[in-house]
Parts: sequence; structure tokens; C-alpha cells
Amino acid sequence: MKKYLKIILALAFISILSFFAYQIITKINHKKEVAENIKTIPEFIYQNINGGNFTNKNLKEGIPNLFVYFNSECEYCNEEAKIIKQNIDKFKNIQLIFVSLEKPQLIKMFAVKHQLTAYNNVHFLCDSKVTFATTFDVKSLPCLVLYDKNQKLIEKIKGQTKTEILLKKLTSE
Repeated sequence: MKKYLKIILALAFISILSFFAYQIITKINHKKEVAENIKTIPEFIYQNINGGNFTNKNLKEGIPNLFVYFNSECEYCNEEAKIIKQNIDKFKNIQLIFVSLEKPQLIKMFAVKHQLTAYNNVHFLCDSKVTFATTFDVKSLPCLVLYDKNQKLIEKIKGQTKTEILLKKLTSE
């Protein structure tokens, strides 16, 4: 009886160990796949605050892109938007794409509050299908995803960032 118990416990231990190894390997492979997918701006489709669709095909070619993943109630997100507005002239040759999973009305209120609706290079998008975080591999708010003028990934930045740092990264060749 003790012999069977030892065999069962050993099999259970090996099974659990194998399961965890499989989980780790799957996670590593997924991370590699996502990292590969975001080396250039991936295909996406989100709703803009006016009800229309905005896709990666709407991005202007030849200029850097700054994706800002935000939430209207996030203190740091609000501060980031305020800093961008204060320096909006410095961002005139950069496309700013604000993305939130909130309802379009809340996103629009955020855009109006920060006086960013009048600029052609600033877009506010609703991620109603909650795909941005997994597509762009972001896990915090705010999260900034920077792409150069060739739509190649420069860097993902977690949290609020100074304008000078963003501009330097986005405009350096």
C-alpha cells in the first residue's frame, strides 16, 4: 500500500511540475510573439470619439507616433495630458493617439477637459473590445508606446514621462 502511495505522490508531483513548466514556456513564447508583433505598429481598429473608426491605415506616414494608454480617472494620466497640452507646439510633428477602454463619452470629456480636441495630430480612441493592452503589451496606466517615423518601435514607457525625454526619443534618428 505504501509503495502505491509513493508512486501516486511521485506521479502527482511530476504532473504538477510539468504543468508549471508548460505554463512558463507558453508565457515566454507569448511574450516573444507579442514583442515581435509590436516591432512595427500592428494592425488595429478602434472607435474615435465621434463614432467613426480609426485604424493603423489612418496614421500619417513619415512622422513619429506616440500612443498614450490612459484612463480619465487616473491622476498620472491627467497630468500627462496636461503636460502634453502645455507643450503641444513641440508635438506638432508627432501623431498623438490617446487610447482608453472607457466609454466614448468619458474619453471625449477627458479630451475636452485637456483642450486637445482642436489638433489634427491628436486622436482619442475607444478600445471597446479591450484589445490594446494585449496587442501592445501594456500593463500600466499611463503607458506610452513610442514609434519612429518609419513606424518602428522605439520604446514602451510605463508611467508619466517628461516632455523633453519623449521628444528626444521620438525625434532622434
